[in-house]
Amino acid sequence: MRKPPKLTKRRSTLSALDRVAHAADALRQGRGIVIKGKPSLVAWAVETAPQAALAGQNALLLLTHARAATLKIRLYTPKLVALALPRGMSMREARAIADPTADLDFPLKGPFETSRDALPQAAEAAVKLAKLAGLLPACIVRRGTLDGAEAVAADDILSYDDEVVRTLTIVTRARVPLDGAEETELVAFRAGDGGPEHYAILIGHPPTKKPVLARLHSECFTGDLLGSLKCDCGSQLRGAVEAIAKAGGGVLLYLAQEGRGIGLINKLRAYRLQDQGFDTLEANERLGFAADERRFAIAARMLTLLGYTSVRLMTNNPDKVAALEAAGVTVAARVRHAFPANAHNSAYLRTKAEKGGHLL
Repeated sequence: MRKPPKLTKRRSTLSALDRVAHAADALRQGRGIVIKGKPSLVAWAVETAPQAALAGQNALLLLTHARAATLKIRLYTPKLVALALPRGMSMREARAIADPTADLDFPLKGPFETSRDALPQAAEAAVKLAKLAGLLPACIVRRGTLDGAEAVAADDILSYDDEVVRTLTIVTRARVPLDGAEETELVAFRAGDGGPEHYAILIGHPPTKKPVLARLHSECFTGDLLGSLKCDCGSQLRGAVEAIAKAGGGVLLYLAQEGRGIGLINKLRAYRLQDQGFDTLEANERLGFAADERRFAIAARMLTLLGYTSVRLMTNNPDKVAALEAAGVTVAARVRHAFPANAHNSAYLRTKAEKGGHLL
């Protein structure tokens, strides 16, 4: 009987995006992976790791500077800190260090033994991969290998965002008449990793030779679909469709970047922190994320594939303007796009204006 090919040979035929996607799935399932670098590291996402991840010697807990700062941990190393984990620590205790929603259950933490040694590239890649997996940005790592584990190069993880943009293509398009905008076409985009699709809502027949009226809208399950009053996303989405239709045409990009790029589950964690008194930006940072994790190069690529190189951008966020121009799309004008506050989102909008620089 012919023997099946070895798993290592099959893996070698995978693209870099495939290897990263497989490794992210492994983290979500609680499995350890090998991140190849100099040196290589075995890594688990702290959110899903089994107790066995703490077995052996020299296990480290990686936290971002944002999370470490909330715990008053000294930042000796760039971007991340590495904490030595004492023998006998449970995974529940380790997770409590990384997860701010457990702070009230574990109010006393530390003292922490923080490494001052330079962290390898594989450490940064491990935390990046946890983010790509939609998990808390914290990992348990140790040097060495792990039999049967997925293996992925640190370089492949760190270049993942650029590769996703490069491989983005139009999958299909279809006419979808909308209430108030019957001349509408929906265009679906997918990248080479097979991840969540992005969509363009083309209203009317906007020409490509002059700046198109455009809105970049990051998906918001709670606001767009459920009508949540905690944000202004639903109003912005429906208001943009109405405004573009009245203007005679344009494009709305619907981007798969929930919760400013941290994912729905982490956004719900941020909501719990907001209920404890933290504002929307503080909540993201306590979770270990930047205030905004979105990447707008994907939007620039979508516009380019549709034939647009210049836009009149409907936004109150100057960072969107700068990000789109940095990605090669000219922003000919910024078009104000704001809606009245309500009792539930007034503090959220105030934070966006005062801390986020939004022009409300």
